[in-house]
Amino acid sequence: MKIINRGYLILKVKAPFIEWANQFEDEFQFDDLDDLEPSIYLIEEDFFDNEQIIKQNFKKVFLNELMAVSEEEETYPEIREENFHNWFGVTVGTTVFDAEKSDLQRFDID
Repeated sequence: MKIINRGYLILKVKAPFIEWANQFEDEFQFDDLDDLEPSIYLIEEDFFDNEQIIKQNFKKVFLNELMAVSEEEETYPEIREENFHNWFGVTVGTTVFDAEKSDLQRFDID
């Protein structure tokens, strides 16, 4: 087993995100009662203040979650930290283990 030199943010969507996302999908509707899979974002490993690390990352994370549903930016909420916390539950941590033997692969999506 290996330790990866990253911390993490785990995002779990809340009702406002689900309500917004449902306007784009007719065939499949998200339900806030569903057990939706969270997103995991790797971040810098060495930080000492959870609120500060969220503040440093929330804009790009928020935008990525929105763009995964729709590219219609005019429908996006205002990208503010308060809105981020209203739309997502966040868990912060510092230890990431890699249980696989194969090398990690990285693909840029920007």
